[in-house]
Amino acid sequence: MKKSFGFFLAAASLAVASLDVMAQAPAGEIPADMQALMSKYTCIACHRPNQRLVGPAYIDVAKKNYTNEQIVELIYNPKPANWPGYPPMAAMKQVPKDDALKLAAWINSLDGGAKKGAAKKKPAGKKA
Repeated sequence: MKKSFGFFLAAASLAVASLDVMAQAPAGEIPADMQALMSKYTCIACHRPNQRLVGPAYIDVAKKNYTNEQIVELIYNPKPANWPGYPPMAAMKQVPKDDALKLAAWINSLDGGAKKGAAKKKPAGKKA
């Protein structure tokens, strides 16, 4: 319990130190609703859309081709083995599932939607 409290205290301190998330990302990159959720749940203390901070950049998460549900599961039950070279993320079980799904969908949108279309489409070819 003390370990979790210490991490949350550190995360809160980082959040206060990084209140201006837009200074780290080009204007218009973070939709207002996502910025509000990232601030509310202190995601911005460790993550940025396109910059490694304490945790991976969201664009790097999107490149892992996780489904939205998998990202939600990783928000609730992080797996440090998935991200070697980063400190372990604390479980963020206080984030309501609806908000976690919104964040996950936005994170996956940063990959340009390429993975969803490319993974399911078969190459066009001539029928013999």
